[in-house]
Amino acid sequence: MDFLKINGAFGEGGGQIIRSALTISCITKQPVHIENIRKNRKIQGLKPQHLTAIKILKKISDSIVIGDKIGSTELKFIPGDIKSSKIFEDVGTAGSIPLILQVLIPIVAISQKKLEINIRGGTDVLWSPTMNFTQHILKEVYSRMGINFSLEIKKRGYYPKGGGEINLVVNPSKIKSIFLTKRNTNQANITCTFSNISHEKIENEINKIKEKLIENNFVVKSKIQEQESRDSGASILVSSIDENSIIGIDGLFNKNTQKFDLDLEEFLENQFSVDKNLADMIIVPASLAKGKTRFQVKKITKHLETNLFVTSKISGCKYGVGKVLDGFEIIIEGISYASIK
Repeated sequence: MDFLKINGAFGEGGGQIIRSALTISCITKQPVHIENIRKNRKIQGLKPQHLTAIKILKKISDSIVIGDKIGSTELKFIPGDIKSSKIFEDVGTAGSIPLILQVLIPIVAISQKKLEINIRGGTDVLWSPTMNFTQHILKEVYSRMGINFSLEIKKRGYYPKGGGEINLVVNPSKIKSIFLTKRNTNQANITCTFSNISHEKIENEINKIKEKLIENNFVVKSKIQEQESRDSGASILVSSIDENSIIGIDGLFNKNTQKFDLDLEEFLENQFSVDKNLADMIIVPASLAKGKTRFQVKKITKHLETNLFVTSKISGCKYGVGKVLDGFEIIIEGISYASIK
């Protein structure tokens, strides 16, 4: 078996390499051997959400996996043919559902198959996009790239109890490149969901954020929704979307400080086309699309650097990074993968 070796310690050295490598491997049918998994983390090796993603891939593709156990720092993945499926999966912890979806959605959609899945686990947890980011920001950019999915959040799941539940439907899709330039809207949307916390407390914090946005000449709309959950928690998304940009910044409610951990300045200062987190999520589908995808970012993060490295190594796509005023332009020339019908 001819495996392509991937050094899991490259760049951000975390779970991003695993997610990207498995996604590209499944679509291109290139077996991969990932070493040094999460070597740059305090607790090394595979975590429950990684294993859940792998478990689902085995179910929907009959892939062969060696090393799929908690704490494993080495993984061999031999992809099988993706098939349309209807399944249920439980992470068993507050492990991130949004990170699992980053693997599943592109694989199934680009492989021209359909997936209906119910997943239980963490919907809004640390070191992961919130479910609102997935539903509003990732869905927006994927839709523009031709990737079609629908998402229903049935129950929120916060750390440490988890227990969140979502329904996901991914449809066969034809992937295409996109071109995004700079933000040209002053409309900002606040989306907040909370569970088992005082409505008054949440509303007061939202009003402070709203005031700051208005001070910076944004027209603000807000939506606050209480939802069922096993544990107390709250998440917030501040977003702006127009024809040339898709920008979102999210955060969780900190029970110690009684405030949202949200870098609002990052949102206020971003005049480019995507936020730093969305930037690395675009790379995988862009590498497989026909034509050139272009977008601008304020800075090159380790996650973005990692995804450019992994996707180009496995898919063979070409990319370039150019300097623009106060930021960077990313260009990815997709391979328009021939075996995808």
